[in-house]
Amino acid sequence: MTGPSLAYQVVDVFTSTSFAGNPLAVVLDADDLTTEQMQRIASEFNLSETTFPTAAPEGSTYGLRIFTPTVEIPFAGHPSIGSAWVLSQLGRIAPGPNTQACGAGLLPVEVRADGATLTGGRPTCSDALDPAPLLEALGLASDDLAGPAPRWASVGLEFAFLLVRPEALSRVRLDVPRVSALGSTGVSLLAWDGAVGRCRVFPGGAGVVEDPATGSAALGLGVYLAASGLLADGTHGYVVEQGYEMGRPSTLTCTVTVTDGEATETTVSGSVVPTARGEIRVPD
Repeated sequence: MTGPSLAYQVVDVFTSTSFAGNPLAVVLDADDLTTEQMQRIASEFNLSETTFPTAAPEGSTYGLRIFTPTVEIPFAGHPSIGSAWVLSQLGRIAPGPNTQACGAGLLPVEVRADGATLTGGRPTCSDALDPAPLLEALGLASDDLAGPAPRWASVGLEFAFLLVRPEALSRVRLDVPRVSALGSTGVSLLAWDGAVGRCRVFPGGAGVVEDPATGSAALGLGVYLAASGLLADGTHGYVVEQGYEMGRPSTLTCTVTVTDGEATETTVSGSVVPTARGEIRVPD
């Protein structure tokens, strides 16, 4: 390989085993790249996200830019957790509390030896939605519904949350254009038992058909549950299981604090394991 290159690492996030969870490429020392060059590198890796840690803006420990294969996004969970862990392993940030600067603002990240915990941004939630367009986009029927009406919810990246019966998860017949036409990032489809959500996420607005582990959606779930009256005031723990239908099982451990019926703070934790490293050529 001739010409300038940059070191990268690939880690699997929300798993303790390589080749499970959600893979992430972290490209190092990329401050001098243009946005176009970053996007081309992300397209080359063709993972759900590729990140580029940057110099620390004021008030932060480090900056982070996050790209899907087709677009830059302001925030995402597994890229934030995986990137913080890589930077800590390299000695570029310290273990323990850190502050990440990204498109969603300044976000706390607590790094530990085997992973990290991310605090989400400002919670937002819509009014109840008509479930019909969501069901049609996923090839499901009204009989598959379980629980309250769907809503858009976000802590930095917005998803529509749709609760269904467990057996519906395996019967999805995805219509990608219809999912994309729904707007925002996409749909989080869940079977919820009161403590664990078995989940599939279809981020049609981000250039990814299905994601094996989605920290931003796991955080948004707590916002949705609070707004839908499924959680009382206080701090609640819950688990999201995702990626099983893709052969990449993932476990996301979350908390949400509810005050006066609304989510006020969310966290998501997960393990990270290294899988690959190397160099990638800098695009012209």
